[in-house]
Amino acid sequence: MYKGNLILNIIPFALVIVYTALYHFNKLFLFLVFFTPLSVNIEEFVGGDVGLFIPTEPILFGMLLLIILNQFKKNQFPVEIIRHPISILIILQLIWILITSVNSEMPLVSFKFLLTKLWFFIPIYFYGILFFKQNEKHILYFLWAFIIAMTVVAIYTLFNHALNNFDEPSGHWVMFPFFKDHTSYGAILALVYPILFGLYFIYRKSTYTKAILIFLIPLFTLAIIMSYTRAAWITIFGALIVFLLIQFKIKFKYLSLIGLIGLIYLAFNFVEIQHSLERNRSEHATENFDERLESVANITTDASNLERINRWTSAILLWQERPIFGWGPGTYAMVYAPFQLSQNLTIISTSSGNRGNAHSEYLGPMAEQGFLGMLLILILFGYTLYTGITLYNKMTPSDIKTILLVCILGLVTYFAHGFLNNYLDTDKATIPVWGLTAFIVMLDLKHKSSEITH
Repeated sequence: MYKGNLILNIIPFALVIVYTALYHFNKLFLFLVFFTPLSVNIEEFVGGDVGLFIPTEPILFGMLLLIILNQFKKNQFPVEIIRHPISILIILQLIWILITSVNSEMPLVSFKFLLTKLWFFIPIYFYGILFFKQNEKHILYFLWAFIIAMTVVAIYTLFNHALNNFDEPSGHWVMFPFFKDHTSYGAILALVYPILFGLYFIYRKSTYTKAILIFLIPLFTLAIIMSYTRAAWITIFGALIVFLLIQFKIKFKYLSLIGLIGLIYLAFNFVEIQHSLERNRSEHATENFDERLESVANITTDASNLERINRWTSAILLWQERPIFGWGPGTYAMVYAPFQLSQNLTIISTSSGNRGNAHSEYLGPMAEQGFLGMLLILILFGYTLYTGITLYNKMTPSDIKTILLVCILGLVTYFAHGFLNNYLDTDKATIPVWGLTAFIVMLDLKHKSSEITH
């Protein structure tokens, strides 16, 4: 009876979506962006392995089909879009996912994973470029649609948290059902946070919009603090460092060199650093801000940190077993259990694959798609930032240049967050990440076109 009523209630909504898709595709795109923070995973309600975010993923699938059908009628995507280095990297990634799906331990899971990648990349990235190309100020519609919905989620979460006296344990679940846990919620809050400051700067002469942003910035600040997500706090600080480096016009190659030196230092001093971290016994289960930041480096008693090490170690062992093709896209959660080392097991370890993935946007693809899978995502993220920063340094001052800067900083927070967690298999992270990437590519193509013209 319940399912029957649910279907009847969905039909009018579905008909509106179909009409909008056929006659107002741009509005459907923005509708999708708005509902991303508000989408819910039906797996949480019906159980089983359904794992579908509604209404976003059915809409994405429909958009994918329409784009493909329209492509048969006429070519929608100019050759310069396809030939852009970022587009080439995305296409190479999709091809490699296809190849590793054929060799997968669980081909059905991997081909489903490939399908989700297609309905994220094609409607959000490739069509997103066309959407922003129509009018570069469409980025403001995109950002406001996402921010307004995220504001609803933040207020809902803070209200629920207030009912529980803002204690730390409830901070892990009060964002449900919009976000599964506090870490994904914190990651997206962090991504949006720099963008709010950019909007404030360009709307500083607009009384009403400025007032709204004066309300939103403290609201999101409070939401980030009360999310108890240590990684979010750190990545915002990292974005601030990148902002200062950009403002001081430090060339990207020097930034890359600094990062490379840092990695080499970590590699040669890993044992000494590990011994130092083992002496840190600060727990994350505290409401003191300083103690929670200190607990980031506790790998002795902090279960959350220890479990990450367990997942990362398992990912490395999986890769060592199958270094070329990996175990198959999307399979990590189903295959990593036998590779957990007994000394790495924690009180939150599981063998049923029901508590997240590899906790890394980089080690996860390495385990599932081999070394090339990890290399492609690293190059894609790195080249996206390189393109954005290089373009920013060439542009003359304008509102769009300001928006470009804060979009870059938003992506910095997520790419840094990717070392500790992975959410690009969900709409919450994928739609803003690839949407902002599409905006950077559109501006880059426009700038190159104007250079040729002049």
